[in-house]
This record gives sequence, structure tokens and C-alpha cells, in this order.
Amino acid sequence: MITRRSALGLLAATPLAASPLSKAFASDYPSRPVKFVVGYPPGGATDILARLIGQRLSERLGQQFVIENKPGAGNNIGTESVVNAEPDGYTVLLVNPANYINSTLYANLKFNFVRDIAPIAAFQRVPNVMTVNKDVPAKTVAEFIDYVKANPGKVNMASSGNGTSVHLSGEMFMALTGCKMQHVPYRGAAPAITDMLGGQVQVIFDNMPSIIQHIRSGSLRALGVTTAQRSPQLPDVPAIGETVKGYEASALFGMGAPKNMPKDMIAKLNNEVNTLMKEPDMTKRLVELGGDPLVLTPEAFGQEIEAETAKWKKVVEFAGLKVE
Repeated sequence: MITRRSALGLLAATPLAASPLSKAFASDYPSRPVKFVVGYPPGGATDILARLIGQRLSERLGQQFVIENKPGAGNNIGTESVVNAEPDGYTVLLVNPANYINSTLYANLKFNFVRDIAPIAAFQRVPNVMTVNKDVPAKTVAEFIDYVKANPGKVNMASSGNGTSVHLSGEMFMALTGCKMQHVPYRGAAPAITDMLGGQVQVIFDNMPSIIQHIRSGSLRALGVTTAQRSPQLPDVPAIGETVKGYEASALFGMGAPKNMPKDMIAKLNNEVNTLMKEPDMTKRLVELGGDPLVLTPEAFGQEIEAETAKWKKVVEFAGLKVE
């Protein structure tokens, strides 16, 4: 006779992700609100992206995807909270470039991002834009390289902070071109752009959403985008890689979860996100935020995460950066 206790023991011994019961759970998932963790304060581009995706998932799945902002330690506080959460499908993470960079930048992380986060779905790739102030005579990437080499020690490169994708996009440029620029970190993009407009700094590799209005107004000049291909937002601006062989420094965004989240739940969320990525209104909004939507399987997104982490490891090591 199978008693209640022996039945529970049999259930406990069965891998949930592979059992028929897990598929039943997945079909009912989510049955309560899902926490969507963002490692930055409200109002920034990353937070806006999470709220856009979260709102549509809430509408489609009938349960709220509640944005929980956990800023601090360069995105690591929010990431660690997800790594340590129950892998039950009710805590997910807004994956962003800091996750790949911090894997090498921070010496004493309590987690390994590639190992400890399960990829769910990609959202988009967003280019940074190599932008100069109006006093810089260079009109192309090649002319800028010549200008920097002809003016050693005179070109200041602004960024939104040490170790950000804005900073490391510039470090990659220096590594591949041999240019030497003085890095000037700011506490965010806004004060950096203010000094760009004032001429105190000469170049920035800023996120497209925060810099594009100044490019369109003519107050700053774009020389190149950091993606492998040109951007529909700035179709006349070449990719830096057209001049600098091997250069690619786009910002990859997506969703992840604690590593042992059931595969059926991951598959369900992946399907929902990929469906969203094909909606005309969503495509339009993502393009406005700087990048075309991506449709990837969890496995393909995982491969992209590994590639991004390896790429930024080389740049961090080249620049000699380390945060204790």
C-alpha cells in the first residue's frame, strides 16, 4: 500500500523539472505576482526597459510582474538577491551589461554570474555612440584616431562612471587603436554630457537613449555606433567596426532567474517574452529605447551571456581595472 508519507517521499525523489507535475505547475504559472529585480534606481533606461516588459507580461499572464529596484554596488546587490532567491519562478532579474563586466571587475563577488543565473530570454542590444564636442575637428573615426595621436595627453574621455559599459566601450577603443586618452568618470551620464557640451571633455561613448537628442540637435557630433551594424536610429552614422577591425561593444539586455528554476517555467517565460518581441508596438518602443528586439532561446541567450562576459574580461584586464 502506498501511504501518504511514502507518496510524498516518492514525489521528493522525482526531479521536479522533468516530472509531469512540473508541467502542471508550469501551465498554472504564474499563480501569484512575480518579483522583477532591477539593480538600479527608478527612472533610468534599464528601469524603463524592465517596466515596459513587466507591464506587458502582467497583461498577458494575468499576474503582476512587480519591479523591485535594488540599486548598489554597481548592480551587484540586485543580482546577488536573485542568485540567493528561491528558484520557484517568482523572482527574476533584469540582465544587463554590468553583469558581464562585473564578473571580472569585482574581485570578491559572492556569486559567479554565468554559473548562478539561468538565462530566460533576451530583450535587445543597444549601441553606445562615440560622440565628440563641436571643438573636436575630427568628422570620422579615422580622423579622430589621428587627432588623438597628434595631441597626446590632451583628449579627455568622459564616462558615466568607472567600470560602466560607457567607460569600457572607450577602453576597448583605446585597446584596439593604440589611442591614449585620459578617462574622466562622472556620477552618471547627465553631468558628463553637461561637461561635453561645455568643452571640458572631448569624447564619450554614451548610451544611445541619453545622448541621441544632443546628436539630433547638432550640439554634439556622432562619429560611430558601437554595434557591429549601423543603427536605424542613426542610419548615417557608421559602425566603429567599419574603421576599427573587431570593435563591437553593444549592451545586451534580457531576463534571468536563479539557476535551478524549473525548465518548464523558463520555457513558458521565454515563449511569452519572444512573443512580445514580435509585437509591432513593442518593436517600435524598443527601437525608441535604442535597439532592435532580440528573439533567442534560453540556450542561445546563455551563449550570448558567456560571450559578453569573455569579451569584457579582456577589456577589464587591458585597462587594469579592479574593484575590491
